[in-house]
Amino acid sequence: MIEIILTGTGSPMVDPNRAGPSTLVIAGEQTFLVDCGRGVLMRAAAAGVGAANLTALLLTHLHSDHITDLSDVITTRWVTSLGPAPLPVIGPPGTKAVVEATLAALAPDISYRIAHHADITAPPDVVVHEYAEGQVWDSAGVRITAAPTDHRPVEPTIAFRVDYDGTSVVLAGDTVPCATLDELTRGANALVHTVIRKDLVEQIPLQRLKDILDYHSSVEQAAATAARAGVDTLVLTHYVPPLASGQEEQWRALAAGEFNGRVELGNDLLRVSVR
Repeated sequence: MIEIILTGTGSPMVDPNRAGPSTLVIAGEQTFLVDCGRGVLMRAAAAGVGAANLTALLLTHLHSDHITDLSDVITTRWVTSLGPAPLPVIGPPGTKAVVEATLAALAPDISYRIAHHADITAPPDVVVHEYAEGQVWDSAGVRITAAPTDHRPVEPTIAFRVDYDGTSVVLAGDTVPCATLDELTRGANALVHTVIRKDLVEQIPLQRLKDILDYHSSVEQAAATAARAGVDTLVLTHYVPPLASGQEEQWRALAAGEFNGRVELGNDLLRVSVR
């Protein structure tokens, strides 16, 4: 079994009820955080997971809303771990530069804490692995594979497939439909996909918001991706505009027009067990 916990179903549009894009994936004894949008550790704490419990941080891309709380994940893991706790960060090319810049911005804080606490003698240990595609993790029965996606002009971007004990989950990140995502998802049990409502976004007067139409999947497109891949469960997240109370069946109906399987959508902290 793999457990999915939506720790952030929001988007760059600030929503008091939804943290920024982030998802926990629990496979066996390992816990992976996929992306780290605003408020992620608060939601993870509500799910019973602390920064010190993370096996690795996976980044689908380097858009600001997906990495807003990178500094919080790094710092909180550092100060709450009882011993050395290197944080593996797996992301697309460019990730190392972002992590280095984050650590540079944290330099004053790091120096304060080392000076103040006798049991903190070294800065945070962040181990970055950059991949455009291929196997990115293989440990204790958990295998993770990355494949490129299409979120241009944001590039490179990647999706992740987590395989464990005969079960597999794909986390698409932001993308339009593409053959590489189809291939990565084929035969998986579940697909976690970011979505927008094109019919609603088209009504927004601000051009910069309308611009998102050309590099995100609509609900229907995400559902069609799930159908082509033959997955059992589609989990929708990163709703734009924010999913309003009472609209759930509208979104679900749009997905059902393209996909006959189980459709899950909801608020932060939604848990979905996949077998």
